[in-house]
Amino acid sequence: MRTPHTRKWLACLLVLAVLAMASMAGAHPTSYEVTITNETAAQVFTPLLVVSHESTIQVFQTGQPADEPLERLAESGDTMPLMAALTASPMVMDVQDVGAVLPPGESVTVTVMADATFNRISVVAMLVPTNDAFVAVNAVDISSGSVSVRALAYDAGTEANDELCASIPGPPNVCGGKGFNMSRDDAEGFVHVHRGIHGIGDLTAAVYDWRNPVARVSIRPVP
Repeated sequence: MRTPHTRKWLACLLVLAVLAMASMAGAHPTSYEVTITNETAAQVFTPLLVVSHESTIQVFQTGQPADEPLERLAESGDTMPLMAALTASPMVMDVQDVGAVLPPGESVTVTVMADATFNRISVVAMLVPTNDAFVAVNAVDISSGSVSVRALAYDAGTEANDELCASIPGPPNVCGGKGFNMSRDDAEGFVHVHRGIHGIGDLTAAVYDWRNPVARVSIRPVP
């Protein structure tokens, strides 16, 4: 037999459950400002992709082969294939292309939408002049609000690091070679932390080499 006290307690639980469901149903996406600062001395970032997504996916995985959309970005700075793949995913809320290169020492800010489910933000762009290096932060947790992280340069492992301008697409005042090449001959075969420029080809290490991290990424909700 349910006592009046028990019935009152059950009624309170029901009210709390209804309020919780209403709160979840009424949740709205929030705008987040993502500011990326190029902290290298001589590496240019090609147009950056900024993505909000669920915690169940990552844009890339170290120790694993890069997929073709990431390869195209890392070898030629072409954001379109990766942007299309991410936009088509139900686990992605928003994808923004900054649309312009980011020179050394400069910053850019882009706004993306996120919420309690789509609470990870990733950023990715190619470094030039390199064969297949890219700067990235992968699935940063924004569930607690503002966050600032340092971004590493990664090697896509899809092209040999010959450091020859014939196989590096830019920047225009430095190199003007080919970008994407389907061949992965002599490449490492998996994504890993980049080892920098060694001066074995056309690039002078004293000018174009770097030490990780290469960027700062600051994320904050827009009031």
